Amino acid sequence: MRVKSPHVIVIRRAPGNPRQGRVSLAHGVVSAALGRGGVAALKREGDGATPLGRFPVRAVLYRAGRVKRPRTLLPLRAIRSDDAWCENPADRGYNRLVKASSRPGIDLLHRDDHLYDVILVLGFNDRPRVKGRGSAIFVHVARQGYAPTAGCVGLSRHDLFALLRELRPGASIMVR
Repeated sequence: MRVKSPHVIVIRRAPGNPRQGRVSLAHGVVSAALGRGGVAALKREGDGATPLGRFPVRAVLYRAGRVKRPRTLLPLRAIRSDDAWCENPADRGYNRLVKASSRPGIDLLHRDDHLYDVILVLGFNDRPRVKGRGSAIFVHVARQGYAPTAGCVGLSRHDLFALLRELRPGASIMVR
């Protein structure tokens, strides 16, 4: 009996534009925003690059009250008003979901804009964590015009919800 491998979604760099990508989903090929630093094999904290490689999907976070609870088989959690992601390599909470505080180097998840209304958390530099290698690689809602991200992947809200419906536990995102 042949065992089916986990689902992999591939994001390819767009020809001629290192800050944009293309993703094949069930409903067609869609656009994606990539990091302002393009795609890099050797990711560093703050370089603005989207890391090259295959990353397991860890969880989905969403803003209850702004969006409907996503239909997905992946681990799911509503974003709380004090949720943040630690981007400070000197902090013991580096590259983890933490409670917002006055400490430096945190990215608040409860934002006024809509970029983090839905977040797909990718397993980048998390098992094990290497200080300074980079943190918080998400697939989130893209800015208008697919403007570059700080190193994440941005999709339209429609395409992000479509992606969530396609992904199964054990799935990965591959950036090429």
